[in-house]
Amino acid sequence: MESALSGEFLRVVEQAAIACARSIGHGDRKGSDRLAVESMRHTMEELPIDGTIVIGEGERDEAPMLYVGERVGKGMGFPTIDIAVDPLEGTNLCATGANNAITVLAASEKGGLLHAPDLYMQKLCVGPAAKGKVYLDATPAENLRAIADALHRAVSDLTVVVLDRPRHDKLIDDIRQAGARIHLIGDGDLSAAISAAVSGTGVHAVMGIGGAPEGVLSAAALKCLGGEIQGRLIVDTNTASREKAEAMGVDFNRIYKTDELAPGEHIIFAACGVTQGNLLNGVHLFGDGMRTSSLILNRNPRRVRFVQTVYVNEGENITVRF
Repeated sequence: MESALSGEFLRVVEQAAIACARSIGHGDRKGSDRLAVESMRHTMEELPIDGTIVIGEGERDEAPMLYVGERVGKGMGFPTIDIAVDPLEGTNLCATGANNAITVLAASEKGGLLHAPDLYMQKLCVGPAAKGKVYLDATPAENLRAIADALHRAVSDLTVVVLDRPRHDKLIDDIRQAGARIHLIGDGDLSAAISAAVSGTGVHAVMGIGGAPEGVLSAAALKCLGGEIQGRLIVDTNTASREKAEAMGVDFNRIYKTDELAPGEHIIFAACGVTQGNLLNGVHLFGDGMRTSSLILNRNPRRVRFVQTVYVNEGENITVRF
């Protein structure tokens, strides 16, 4: 699956990034998201797959495109694929021109991605060196010591990414007391989770509560990169939401690990930068075309590729810029 479809899924996230790139800084987060969704859905129509959206823009009544359960691709006779998407991770980041907005897609064989409800999830993400050495229910100080030991560093050398939310006040205090550095972000914990598993990004862990669908996408990426995520779904105070989640088989007491969030053997993860980031460059527009910066990951066989693509407009006397 990976060899045949990697290029196709790469094109999906690139086109979505290009579609919303001209809306960067316009202050219209919903408009930017709509452009990414429409582009991603249109490009998927051409794919040689029988695909089903398992994580998307919400239920059918709430989202006209890329809703959970929607069928995409050319249909019967082609490989059966489950797909998780975040057409624009960091809509606020794109709207304000801030760093680390990306377009994201993960795909696997049927049943290869957890059908996570749209709830919150407590998460702990680390890179390959710390895999198996941290525990979601350990204290931040304990986990930070384990990460530092695995990396042969001092705790004071570590940088932890945390979403800047009031719910994280105690977590932030605990991390500071342990001596680690903190990078607070407004949005984009999926991008941060990927960065934690890529050497040289300066991110060593992600801690805190974020979206469960983003947790599954993070698991797909981290499984390809050899990193780890642990997550526990947070009980929703809405009784109907909880009952719906439990009907889906959700266990609110369980710590879900990477292989449970993304159990597939054949996983493709693709992301393309929209705005500038610490992992991917943003879409660069120039007079004769545009350049994109993307990441394409494969699980089996394991491959990590950073891809620079230059799209050149039709016409004469075109200059390709790098």
